[in-house]
Amino acid sequence: MKKIILIYLTLMLTCFISKAELSGWKSKTENADYIHRAIKEITDVMVYDIYSPPVAARTYAYISVAGYETLIHKNSDYISLAGQLHGLSISPAPEEGKKYSYTLAAVHAILTVGKALVISEKKVDAFEAAMMNEFKKDGMPSDVFENSVAYGEKMADHILEWIKKDNYNQTHSLPAYSVKEDSASWKPTPPVYMKAIEPNWNKIRTFIIDSAQEFIPVKSASFSIDTASQFYKQAMEVYKQGNKNTPEENDIANFWDCNPFKVNQRGHVMYAVKKISPGGHWINITRLVCQKANASPVEAAEAYALVAITVNDCFIATWNEKYKSVVLRPETYINHYTDPQWRPVLQTPPFPEYVSAHSVISSGASVVLTKLFGSHFSFTDSTENEFGLPARNFNSFYDASKEAGISRFYGGIHYLPAVNYGLKLGSEIGEFAIKKIKTRKK
Repeated sequence: MKKIILIYLTLMLTCFISKAELSGWKSKTENADYIHRAIKEITDVMVYDIYSPPVAARTYAYISVAGYETLIHKNSDYISLAGQLHGLSISPAPEEGKKYSYTLAAVHAILTVGKALVISEKKVDAFEAAMMNEFKKDGMPSDVFENSVAYGEKMADHILEWIKKDNYNQTHSLPAYSVKEDSASWKPTPPVYMKAIEPNWNKIRTFIIDSAQEFIPVKSASFSIDTASQFYKQAMEVYKQGNKNTPEENDIANFWDCNPFKVNQRGHVMYAVKKISPGGHWINITRLVCQKANASPVEAAEAYALVAITVNDCFIATWNEKYKSVVLRPETYINHYTDPQWRPVLQTPPFPEYVSAHSVISSGASVVLTKLFGSHFSFTDSTENEFGLPARNFNSFYDASKEAGISRFYGGIHYLPAVNYGLKLGSEIGEFAIKKIKTRKK
C-alpha cells in the first residue's frame, strides 16, 4: 500500500512540475517567434553584406535545415531530412536523460551556421548574445540552457561539415564569365555594367534534384533583329509595356524588385540601396504566414526548410539555363536596335535574361506553401515595408507568385516568355519537392 501511495505521489509531483514548467519558462521560450527572429537576423545581415540571390538562397537552405533537424526531436511525428537531401547524414541526437529547450538549441544552430556563411559575423554575435539573455531572463534553468546550447552547437557542427562538400569554394576558384562579342549573347548593363554574377552556380551541389540539368525550360527564341521574328516581337512587347505602364503596374514592379544592390544615379553621383533578395522575400512571406497560422516552432522550421530547399534548387536550375542560353537583356536589345535612350522601370540585374529567376523561385515557393497552408490562404505581404513600400494583399500563394513573375515584365527586365516559362519551371520543381521530401510520418 505504501508503495502504491509513493508511486501516486511521484506521479502527482511530476505532473505538478510539468504544469509549472509549462506555465513558467517554457510558456515563454518554446515559441516560434525565436525561430522567426533568428532567420530574420540572417536576412538582415545578408542584406547588409549584399548577398547575391543564389548565394542568399544557399544560406537560407542550410540554416533552415539546421533549425528543422534540431526541432524535430520535440515531436516524434516529424521525419529527419538525413538521407533525403544529397550528402546529409544522420544528425546528432540529444542525450538521454537531459532536459532541453529545443527552441534555444535550434536558434543557436541557425545562428551558428548563419554566422559561418555571412561576412558580418559580429552582427550575428551581438544579436545572439541579446537573445541568449532573453532565454535566461525568461527563467530557463541553467542546466537546460547549457544542455540546449551544447546540442545546438553539435547540430551546427554537423551541418557545417555537410556544407564543406557542396562545391561552393571550388566554383569560386573557376574562371569568371567572359563576355562574348557576338550580338546575341548577354552584355553588362547600365548604370555600372557589373560583371556576371555566379556563372558557375550550376556546379553547386543540389539538395533534392539530381542535377542542375534535371529540369530544363522550353528553349528561348533565337536572337534576331528581323521585325518578323519572335525575338524582335518579344522585345517590342517589353518596350511598349514600359512606355505605357500604369501606376499600379509600376507599384507591382517595385514591390517585387528585390535587387540586393540597386545603384541610383543623380547627375554624376551614384549611390547604392541595399534590399532583400527574391529568396529572402519568400522566406519573409513564410514568416508572415506562419505567424498568421500560429505555427509551432517545429511547424515553422518545417515551412522554412521546405521553402528554402526548393528555392535553392530553383536557383541552381535557373542559373544553369541562364549561362547556357546567355540571352541578352531587353535593355541591351532595345537600346541597340530601337531606342538608345530607353530605360526599364527596374535596374537590370547583372546576369543573363532567360529564364526569370524570380518567376521560377516564386512559383516553386508557392507550391510548397500551398501544400503546407492550403490553396486559399490569404495573407498580407508587408515584406517591403522596411524598404519604404506599402504592403500588398493576396488571396493565395499562387496569386502572389503570378504577380512576382509579371513584375519582371512590367519592370522591363525580362521578356514575357522568360516569365511564363519561368513560372512553369518553378512549379515543376516545387511539385517535385513536395513529393520527394517527407517531413511527417502521417
